Amino acid sequence: MILPIVAYGDPVLRKTGNEITKDYPNLENLIADMFETMYNSSGIGLAAPQVGKAIRLFLVDTKPFVAGDRDEDDEDEFTTEEREQLGSFCKVFINAKIIEEDGEKWAFNEGCLSIPKIREDVLRKPKLRIQYYDEHFNFFDESFDGLIARVIQHEYDHIEGKLFTDLISPLRRRLLKGKLNDISKGKVNVTYKMRFPNK
Repeated sequence: MILPIVAYGDPVLRKTGNEITKDYPNLENLIADMFETMYNSSGIGLAAPQVGKAIRLFLVDTKPFVAGDRDEDDEDEFTTEEREQLGSFCKVFINAKIIEEDGEKWAFNEGCLSIPKIREDVLRKPKLRIQYYDEHFNFFDESFDGLIARVIQHEYDHIEGKLFTDLISPLRRRLLKGKLNDISKGKVNVTYKMRFPNK
């Protein structure tokens, strides 16, 4: 079932997510619905707060980074190894905790399904170590880098009550204020189902 994605301005996006247990009601269905919702909106990650649930759950599928037709004349931006990693990375993260982030911050243009039509360069560290449970409540302690780390960091921010717009300069935030207010009121064209807090 496709769920409505919560738009900027909804208080749930500012809540720190609660940890859950394997007995969380209808968890398997929620994860399936979140994947369907993410794919329907052409996302590469989705966190539970974005569908109105303040819990520590998010999912990531980076295949869209390397999917689709490419012009043969285009210079490939990914190495073969990176393409393989991005093309096969699909995970569920429950009760995740980033243990450490490392490296020199780098900029990448990010967007968010809860903040449609706005993209900004965001600085993040390139490497991270994270502990989490998968959908079967198997425990993992893993390290990731590059784009996979960035997508995880972006989704992790959601379960901490943060948005990518918190990481841009105060000046850029001021310049975007009108657009952000319009999004909260539903004054934005989107191709997927959304829930607007101030409509």
